[in-house]
Amino acid sequence: MGIIGWIILGGLAGWVASMIMKTNEEQGIFLNVIVGVIGAVIGGFIVSLFGGEGVDGFNVSSFLVALLGAVVLIAIVKALRRA
Repeated sequence: MGIIGWIILGGLAGWVASMIMKTNEEQGIFLNVIVGVIGAVIGGFIVSLFGGEGVDGFNVSSFLVALLGAVVLIAIVKALRRA
């Protein structure tokens, strides 16, 4: 998957994760892309711990992995802000 695919997948995953975690008003499109791309890396790591495959292209399973990682990332950031 090329850089454009990572940006699109990251943007979508970051946007959906921000709606799930109720931080959509705080984030813009740029932060959604950043959260989604970093979330894809985190999600890929988490899924690989359980024997699955991470982000391997532009498909539904890759989106779900990126979404999982983005939700985890937002939860960590929210927890650190409270501390």
